[in-house]
Amino acid sequence: MDRIDRSILTELQDNARISNVNLANLVGLSPSACLRRVSLLEKKGVIDGYHANLNAAKMGHDVLVLMNITLHGQSSDMMAEFELAVAKIPQVLACFLIAGENDYILRVTARDVNDFGRIHSTYLSSLPHVLRMESNFVMREVMNRGVPPSDV
Repeated sequence: MDRIDRSILTELQDNARISNVNLANLVGLSPSACLRRVSLLEKKGVIDGYHANLNAAKMGHDVLVLMNITLHGQSSDMMAEFELAVAKIPQVLACFLIAGENDYILRVTARDVNDFGRIHSTYLSSLPHVLRMESNFVMREVMNRGVPPSDV
């Protein structure tokens, strides 16, 4: 991956809906050369997909909670059962297996605090093999960016 590929990735992270012609102009390539490079980045899996970032507040979700989860154990069966169950909860936006004191971090959305209480009591508290849950309410998002393009 060279400087031009990194420039393409930077521009696409900023605006994935940019036209190929505009992208080519920004990175200093012909449209056909730019399209070939983008296609190659997609084929290599460097570009994993294109997504719309939805505004949570405008979608009626004013609360974001980061939850630390500790399981009773770390057997592959326990972890698989937990992961299967958590994937079925639509309000869980992300689930990360982590190293450290806790086993998982969840990113959970809710309309408001009462809605989070409902999600917690209905879904989260019944997740299998959970020993401890800690909820951290996000006050505001300071920054949230994608992976910076660099040499692969």
